[in-house]
Amino acid sequence: MNETPPKIAIVDDEESVRKALKRLLRSAGMDVETFPSGTKFLDVASTRAIDCVVLDLHMSGTNGFEVQSQLVKAGKWLPIIIMTGHDTPDARARALAGGAAAYLLKPVDDQVLLDAIAKAIADNKIRRA
Repeated sequence: MNETPPKIAIVDDEESVRKALKRLLRSAGMDVETFPSGTKFLDVASTRAIDCVVLDLHMSGTNGFEVQSQLVKAGKWLPIIIMTGHDTPDARARALAGGAAAYLLKPVDDQVLLDAIAKAIADNKIRRA
């Protein structure tokens, strides 16, 4: 029995990052949709079956913290992998307290990201069971 590939949303305002991550995740057998802003992602988040979100923390407009907060307010709990190029202890603490499954620094190591996504999806399946 074939299992459907996990559906991953990549939310990052840098096109080069979105393209690179999309290529990586597709090569790992995942179904990927990209969004250039937190607002664009939130506009469709409630209508998509998403298994995990790879979310840039610092974006113009709606930032990663706001995306996290809006998903919680909407009652849409999704595993979120936070990425940032601007690490601070406060940002890390806030992201993890907001429910992030992982907090990764840019440039993100490919295998670390793949492992974080796999763990987030597996943990979410256990949580739902």
